[in-house]
Amino acid sequence: MRVGRENRASSLRAASRLAHMLAGLIAGLTLTGPALAQSFPSKPIRIIATATTGGGVDTSARIVAQNFQETLGQPGIVENRPGGGGAAGSDFVAKSAPDGHTLLAISISHAVLPSSHKNLPYSPERDLVPIAVMVNSPNILVVHPSLPARSIKELIAVARKRPGEINYASSGSASPSHLATENLKLLAEIDLTHVPYKGTAPGLTDVVAGRVSAMFTSIVSARHLVEAGKLRALATAGSKRAAGWPELPTIAEAGVPGYSVDVWYALLAPAATPRPTLERLNQAVGSTLHAPDTARKLASLGLEPVAENLATTDAYVKAEIRKWARVVAAAKISAN
Repeated sequence: MRVGRENRASSLRAASRLAHMLAGLIAGLTLTGPALAQSFPSKPIRIIATATTGGGVDTSARIVAQNFQETLGQPGIVENRPGGGGAAGSDFVAKSAPDGHTLLAISISHAVLPSSHKNLPYSPERDLVPIAVMVNSPNILVVHPSLPARSIKELIAVARKRPGEINYASSGSASPSHLATENLKLLAEIDLTHVPYKGTAPGLTDVVAGRVSAMFTSIVSARHLVEAGKLRALATAGSKRAAGWPELPTIAEAGVPGYSVDVWYALLAPAATPRPTLERLNQAVGSTLHAPDTARKLASLGLEPVAENLATTDAYVKAEIRKWARVVAAAKISAN
């Protein structure tokens, strides 16, 4: 009987200790998010930009980083890690500590990589989480004046009469200009021949020379050439008219319903980053990019601020991944 009482007492003490441990664990889990949010940031915030200096990824990342001291109380540092269409920098961030101190700046390629790269060392959807789409870089479709097309409808008509004969330049396989044209081919049911270049400048040079007929490019890159009569602008690729060229119709308005290609640059974090930290970062990015002075600076660079809330951003990026999976499959695009 005595042994039984001792066993029961021992069991009660063990159960009591377990209950205290569970209570402490639950309390700790409850306080983790707010505690981390209050302590974040505790050191400089590093943004890994997946492109070289000077482009849209680098420019938008630096504008955001320069304001972290004011918005978050810690300096921002941009480190350029180009390679693999954004995969190299993305892999590094995906495997970094999920504490909000190492972030990723990447272009629309983030939505393309899951489909165009078959052997990624990380999962763009599982291992990274969007903080904000920082900016949009409106692209326009330009053609050489010798091409008998002054509108999207006329371009489609010519392409259907001459399937495969009209060639177009891009800044490289799986680049935004390549994707934008392949999406147009898919929705308009036309056949154009791809001529990839190593960057925008050489491709645009050959369009101006008439060696290639068409190209999607930024307004900043092409506007002076259009105004000089060296190129003809047909339409803008985005979901809405570009603020920097409002008289130019969208491709959807001009005859291809459903067409929309926004060339965006986004900020992401490792997937396990606490929600309160993501919220603080999202708010910091939004307050920076929607400030009047910053908006004016972006406009001078041909960029438009986006920076919506976390839920809207997450839904948008997921929709982009689904959209580009269809285009990549139809066009048989492979960057490997």
